[in-house]
Amino acid sequence: MRYIRPAVLSAALAAAVLLTALPATSAPVLEKPVKTVQTQTFRNPVNPGADPSLFYYGGKYHVATTTGDHIGIWSSPSLATLLVAPEKVVWRDTDPSRNTQMWAPAFRHVGSRWYIYYTASDGVDANHRMYVLESAGDDPTGPYSFKAKIADFGEYAIDGEPITHNGQQYFVWTGPGRGQGGPAQLYIVRMSNPWTATGARVAIPADGGCSEVREGPTPLYRNGRTFLTYSTCDTGKPDYQLWMKSIANGADPMVAANWVQHPGPIFSRNDSTGVWGPGHHSFFQSPDGTEDWIAHHGKNTSTYTYAFRTARVQKISWNADGTPNLGSPLAAGATQNLPSGDPGAATSVINDTDVGTGQNQVQYAGSWSSGSGCGNQCFWGNDHWSNQLNASATIRFTGTKVALLSVMDTGNGIAGISIDGGAEQRIDYYSSIRVGEQLVYVSPTLPNGPHTLKVRVTGTRNGSSSNTVISLDRIEIYS
Repeated sequence: MRYIRPAVLSAALAAAVLLTALPATSAPVLEKPVKTVQTQTFRNPVNPGADPSLFYYGGKYHVATTTGDHIGIWSSPSLATLLVAPEKVVWRDTDPSRNTQMWAPAFRHVGSRWYIYYTASDGVDANHRMYVLESAGDDPTGPYSFKAKIADFGEYAIDGEPITHNGQQYFVWTGPGRGQGGPAQLYIVRMSNPWTATGARVAIPADGGCSEVREGPTPLYRNGRTFLTYSTCDTGKPDYQLWMKSIANGADPMVAANWVQHPGPIFSRNDSTGVWGPGHHSFFQSPDGTEDWIAHHGKNTSTYTYAFRTARVQKISWNADGTPNLGSPLAAGATQNLPSGDPGAATSVINDTDVGTGQNQVQYAGSWSSGSGCGNQCFWGNDHWSNQLNASATIRFTGTKVALLSVMDTGNGIAGISIDGGAEQRIDYYSSIRVGEQLVYVSPTLPNGPHTLKVRVTGTRNGSSSNTVISLDRIEIYS
């Protein structure tokens, strides 16, 4: 839930977005192409945003997340490279009644058209309503045009998307909002086409272990049975989690009593792996259709905050009774096998403890400290840090992009980051709360070949920070 304000980009994400727009630094051009090896693993996050809607189509993964003032799509042929894929903005709206607080895009493919369902307002939370975009053709990345407002019953409504049961299309969503007779309620209505709800709505009572919200209803199907999974509790809290109702094949979903409530959360915080507030999700299949996966957002901090929600994915399974088993959220840096049929990508990861002067190693200069005090907020439970002026960490790698994921904290300062001896970019590692494995830097696209990245302690900080510490933790390499 994003009740009182649109999703806020963290300083790290803002820096990453800025840097991807910068021109590539100069680098030697190789006379011969570099031979790369496709790896079959990846690590989360796959996008620095919240409320992910992720699917595979046309040889690529596509993901959209809450951005606040537009709808964008990131696409990549492998899940391993989705984090550094460029964003394609597919919709901005000039209508002031619906061009702010744009949340939670969801996709449906009907015939030769794609439809995006999303929530937007005029800047007043209580005025949130749901809308539909339609693609001009069969490309999920657009172009799109505005199609309609959908399921407007004159009150707060968010997080709507279609479901299919017994061959009939229905629309499910959340309303009313906080302060309007909550807790929030799930509703369902019939659809006559992809952009039109028809007839009266029906409320679906839903348990949730808290009183705040019942939001983000998302379907999952198995043997004719429809599972309606949804998020509960305030998304700013560490206990944001997923619950589930289901309905049998042949039963009428417009009869509330036909929905079976499943007890307890089916996906919730995992303190041991450092994942809090997992929820607002989508489901997708592997490229070959043999595996089911969940995409969800989670945070690497237990602090109450709407910031630092990032999109993660992991494989799910099925219980003997036919119900989904979502498991428990994996650590952000856990290495997972790619979905079946994913072609893989030439990627590698460097830890801060991979010390040396060779390829895929870190060479430290000046005074750096290291240790495991950051626990599960850090990649493999450790990181390096320094506040000594001009202390540096140099990473030698071969590839076309590099990304840094590090601790941000109240005492962190501003780093100078350069590639191949080029001009430094200043990146602020400060955060009002301590949070680990945050995307702080994404390089421009580089010529495929050997490169050197240098992180330097500048000794400077913003006015809110108490110190000038710079952290080095996880380095992702892409070819």
